[in-house]
Amino acid sequence: MTQSQPAAAEPTSPFVRACRGLPVPYTPVWFMRMAGRSLPEYKRVREGIPMLESCTRPELVTEITLQPLRRYNVDAAVLYSDIVVPLRAVGVDVDIKPGVGPVVESPFRALPDVERLRPLTSGDVPYISEAVKSLVGELGGKPLIGFAGGPFTLATYLIEGGPSKNHDRTKAMMYGNPELWHALMGRLTDIAIGFLKVQTEAGAAAVQLFDSWVGVVSPEDYRHAILPHTSRIFAALAATGVPRIHFGVGTGELLGLLGEAGADVVGVDWRIPVDEAARRVGAGAAGQGKAVQGNLDPAILLAGWDVVEPRARAILDRARNLNGHVFNLGHGVLPETSPDILARLTDFVHEYSARAA
Repeated sequence: MTQSQPAAAEPTSPFVRACRGLPVPYTPVWFMRMAGRSLPEYKRVREGIPMLESCTRPELVTEITLQPLRRYNVDAAVLYSDIVVPLRAVGVDVDIKPGVGPVVESPFRALPDVERLRPLTSGDVPYISEAVKSLVGELGGKPLIGFAGGPFTLATYLIEGGPSKNHDRTKAMMYGNPELWHALMGRLTDIAIGFLKVQTEAGAAAVQLFDSWVGVVSPEDYRHAILPHTSRIFAALAATGVPRIHFGVGTGELLGLLGEAGADVVGVDWRIPVDEAARRVGAGAAGQGKAVQGNLDPAILLAGWDVVEPRARAILDRARNLNGHVFNLGHGVLPETSPDILARLTDFVHEYSARAA
């Protein structure tokens, strides 16, 4: 007779506990894009260094990741990087143009373009492994969130050649050439899996899949053209044991499907109340359903504390009885955001939710 394995210890981090739907002493909080953008110290340390180059310097990645934690009492750090880093690492000619965003020199149009993509290994991104290991040592037990771009969002940049308002070429390929579409999505899925595994193997305590632009498709198209690929990503990460977060913008009509994809937590933008989002995602009893993350509109932070406080309170009130809730914005921190407002918001979330617990 074999001895039973000892049960895994319950996590002590409020962030990880909330992701697991376990009781927490207060609502944990972190902010997307808090590493960089709005901090003056970030602008100073990155002066004269191109964005993608800064993502390949482990000491700089470590410093920028830690900067917001010196200002805000957030419950997790998020790795400073970019969703196109793995694309460049496997040979795609992509750069981030200031004021524009990711730009691909030769947009993808046919199968030979897709065949340029190869799987990513740890040897392609040694700077990521080095930075994550360094951060795990510096954070002293505070969770580090790793991330990757979702295959649909990465596909939009490769097909459009850069940022797009309507993603017309992307959807045209999805509708008109499904064989080519799935070939591209399959390779991007492999790259995302590889990039996330590099981070978890180096010590990341959670991961988030940013499929930022996936809200432009219908539920039916998501189910057939995207869901199989995102499901494969989350399934491939199941053995890591780390919480898996799935986030997209404008996904109110897709939340049920995002819940089906296999993540432990579904991120919610500001367009839908957080409790309604939880209902659509499929929240259940403690430890059995999906947790949710979100969902204050980032623009509200520009309106002053008198506006921020009641909006944050309303989200916490709606989320009070949910299976698990991680407070966050409905998208990334805007560059014009005052660090003082973010610090005050972090403290308010902790204090108000602790009183209500």
